Amino acid sequence: MKTAISRRQSESMALVGLFAALIAVMGLIPKIDLPLGVPITLQTLGVMMAGCLLGPRRGLQAIALFMIAVAAGLPLLAGGRGGLGVFMSPTAGYFVGFAPAAFATGLLMAVLPKATPLRAAGSAFIASAVGGVLVLHGFGIAGLVLVAKIPFAQAFWGDLLFVPGDLLKCVLTALVVHTVAKALPDWRFGGRGA
Repeated sequence: MKTAISRRQSESMALVGLFAALIAVMGLIPKIDLPLGVPITLQTLGVMMAGCLLGPRRGLQAIALFMIAVAAGLPLLAGGRGGLGVFMSPTAGYFVGFAPAAFATGLLMAVLPKATPLRAAGSAFIASAVGGVLVLHGFGIAGLVLVAKIPFAQAFWGDLLFVPGDLLKCVLTALVVHTVAKALPDWRFGGRGA
């Protein structure tokens, strides 16, 4: 028995694939290596945008698709990294944290006000700061402690090097959301209507 895929399901699958590809493309931008063994990359911007624009469920699906591709060996992480080895590197916590960060960002975006483009942008900044900075960095620090065996204090203070750049990514996410809200007033930010 064949089941027809609805237009909405088709659009949802296309957006999930598009955002997974977008995050992969962001990995082509050269990384900046830091002494901790964790590079600065643009891919966390994709995680924030996936949560804000797709919502928690589809944002999580986009990240899961990306993570499966990386685990299968595709060199999609910044610097051309891929394979199961990334789960045992100093970046493991950050990489694993992509999924909960996108989910938390989308969940928060779903409940924050989005009635005007300016409110949607403000909500996107807050959602990105919570999901893309607090949640992601929490996982990153845990990965540095558990996988890289770095003492907690050193991991915490080393992680602070990423915060200014990630706050800039929150601003960029807010600008993208503002633009989308103006151009597509019916867009369902966070997976829900405005």
